[in-house]
Order: sequence, then structure tokens, then C-alpha cells
Amino acid sequence: MTIAEAQEKVDQWIKDIGVRYFSELTNTAMLMEEVGEVARIMARRYGDQSFKESDKEVDLADEMADVLFVLICLANQTGINLSDAFETNLKKKTMRDNKRHKSNPKLG
Repeated sequence: MTIAEAQEKVDQWIKDIGVRYFSELTNTAMLMEEVGEVARIMARRYGDQSFKESDKEVDLADEMADVLFVLICLANQTGINLSDAFETNLKKKTMRDNKRHKSNPKLG
């Protein structure tokens, strides 16, 4: 699935199932909540925190998909073509960092 197709699928899902988009502010708060859930799993799975009994069955892929879904909602609501935005962002990063990481002794 392309990014554009994902944006279309989310928009159709909202129209068919979700009734309408939540406000941009609500979706921003929801995005922060979903990112927090990913961070919680990462801190327990790869960091120093231990899992609580209630956290052991969480699905990292599902939580990441929740982040992506809400981010796509926000892009759709604000008229952002994520394919174009990602391409532009990657070009910016390439120009800015094309030597920086290769010369970083911490990464060698």
C-alpha cells in the first residue's frame, strides 16, 4: 500500500465507519496518547523498565499502526499530501546530513 492509498483508505474509513473526523486538536491529543503507548512498550521491551502484568500482551505493531492512523487523519484534515511531504523531508535530510552521520565516530 502506498502512502497515498493509506490516506484514501483512512478517509473512506472515517466516512463509512467513523462518521466524521474528530477535531484537529482532539486528533493531536490522540496522537500524543498513541505515541505514549508506543513509548511505554519500548521502555519495557528494550529499556530498563519491567512489564506490568497488564502490559505483557501488548502488540507493538498494533500500537504503531494506531500512531500512523491518527497521523494520517491529521494529514487528511489539514490538506497535507504525506507522499509529497515525506519526499521533500527526505531530500532535506539528505542534503543536511549527507556527510554528518558518516563522519560521526559514535556511529562507526
